[in-house]
Amino acid sequence: MNNKIKTGIIEFIGLIIGCLSMSIGLNMFFKPYTIAPGGLSGLSLVLSKLTGLSVSTIMLAMGIPLLIFSVKILGKKDAIKTLTGMLILSGLLDVTAPLSNVSVTEDVLLSAISGAIFLGVGIGMVFSVDGSTGGTDLIALMVNRIIPSIPLSKCLIVIDGMVVVSAGIANGNLETGLYSGIALYIIAKLVDAIISGFDYSKAFMIISDNEEILRDAIVNDIKRGVTILDGRGGYTNNNKSILLAVVKKKQEVHLKKLIKRVDPRAFIIVSDVHEVLGEGFKDINV
Repeated sequence: MNNKIKTGIIEFIGLIIGCLSMSIGLNMFFKPYTIAPGGLSGLSLVLSKLTGLSVSTIMLAMGIPLLIFSVKILGKKDAIKTLTGMLILSGLLDVTAPLSNVSVTEDVLLSAISGAIFLGVGIGMVFSVDGSTGGTDLIALMVNRIIPSIPLSKCLIVIDGMVVVSAGIANGNLETGLYSGIALYIIAKLVDAIISGFDYSKAFMIISDNEEILRDAIVNDIKRGVTILDGRGGYTNNNKSILLAVVKKKQEVHLKKLIKRVDPRAFIIVSDVHEVLGEGFKDINV
């Protein structure tokens, strides 16, 4: 079995598991309380509440036309991937539909959080295998294509916000919209964490008059590489060397102490890095 086929099988299994997690979250935790945390799935839950049709039927009825209209934007390959994900999710929603009658908890907040975990993990798995199940991002893509001046991110925020508000209207309860907003936030954070990884790193940009000593200390003491950038002070107009070093989170305090020992007057910029690929960190696997 060559690597291409093996990768394809792994991605397909990942897509199925991700869609299964999503369908469990939607049917078991969101549907009983009409919690709609944005997206096409959330909108389908709201319309299912209003029309009595199944969530999967509504999702396909809206998703397939959206996909057809956006083929030119996505391209044939991505459109086929999206259609595959959409069909798998729709089928699993039907399979797991009886779970909506299982009373796991009567606490709406707990249900919103639990459903968000299932949905966030599922979406994260789907994205991590380069898959898609369609959704309001297709609407946002088309709006952005028609009106390029409207950023894609703002389109998504507005559309997902409207879905969250519609959940409260459909349920006749403002709290439902608030719970949907909480679920949307948790899902977004989980998806980011799964795609980027939980092992965050720290990037240090250091401006020091003792750059050579500091560079040697970082390389020899912390065992991390350093990139030297050329810069110039905007106030003094003097040439400066900027040291760029990326360390694991547990090494952050160690590096700060080292910098303080070598040059207490050093200027430091520290930022979070969600993913680092290369020597000393993770391999590039896509």
